[in-house]
Amino acid sequence: DVLDILNLARAYPGVLPGDLVRRSSTLAGMMVSWLTTMIHPDGEISLFNDAAFGISGSPGELNAYATRHGCEAASGPPAVDFRAASGYIRLMSGDMVALLDVGRIGPDYLPGHAHADSLTFEMSLFGQRVVVDSGTSCYGTGAERLRQRGTAAHNTVVIDGKDSSEVWSGFRVARRAFPGPVSCRENGSKTVEVQASHDGYSRLPGRPVHYRNWRSCQGRFTVTDRIQGKFRQARAMFHLHPAVRATLQGEDGRVILSLDGGKEVLIAVHGAAPRLVETTWHPEFGLSVPATALMIEFQGSDVVTEFSWR
Repeated sequence: DVLDILNLARAYPGVLPGDLVRRSSTLAGMMVSWLTTMIHPDGEISLFNDAAFGISGSPGELNAYATRHGCEAASGPPAVDFRAASGYIRLMSGDMVALLDVGRIGPDYLPGHAHADSLTFEMSLFGQRVVVDSGTSCYGTGAERLRQRGTAAHNTVVIDGKDSSEVWSGFRVARRAFPGPVSCRENGSKTVEVQASHDGYSRLPGRPVHYRNWRSCQGRFTVTDRIQGKFRQARAMFHLHPAVRATLQGEDGRVILSLDGGKEVLIAVHGAAPRLVETTWHPEFGLSVPATALMIEFQGSDVVTEFSWR
């Protein structure tokens, strides 16, 4: 829409107020920069909240449109790009790109498109999507809409069978998670570490708080989950792209992921018992694709999930 304003201003010089045109140009540049941060190596958007492919022009089409009006991004995103205003972090390390959600679930005044997905993430390896948010295939007020907005449909931790934010009806949120302080550190050995938390489960009797640490270095990506406070049951979910083939390796908490092109990823789990469950992925409205998720049942208050590859 903002680019359309610039297009109209070029087609009809002097018709639109100059201040509107200048502000639209500035905003379009900021929006292109943000969009560049939020896409995967396959050129498509991440699927946080009510995102879906095919609703608007593709990122490539939008970037080309912006370039024609002088609003292209200055360069590709850096190795660590923290978009604090929206609460997203992009990490790049060798063949890996990860997008982390460490912010609020949405604007307090209008959280209708929010999901109960605090501290979720998506990850691509070798240009392929590996860990994916399960997406959105429907609106309305049915059970499937609630399931897709629920915490278990995302790559984060479910405590005592509850959602981290109380999503209800089709577009409503009651008590919701608020993020704690975020730490994002990069050191000289090309290791990046992000620490975050949220208080969405503090409404439960044991007042548990979920802390998550992501650590990225060459050939390795580690997710450490810790629950502070009392709880009865907790499980971490890692939803896999339908093209990823997952195999449990014995009973030692290891999973092998087979990717296209013969690449393999090893997942080692410490402090929990992993198992594979059937689920669905919804990259477009009206589309549900069979997929697999890694479900990790906590055995204590801390779980470490380590992805490694060559």
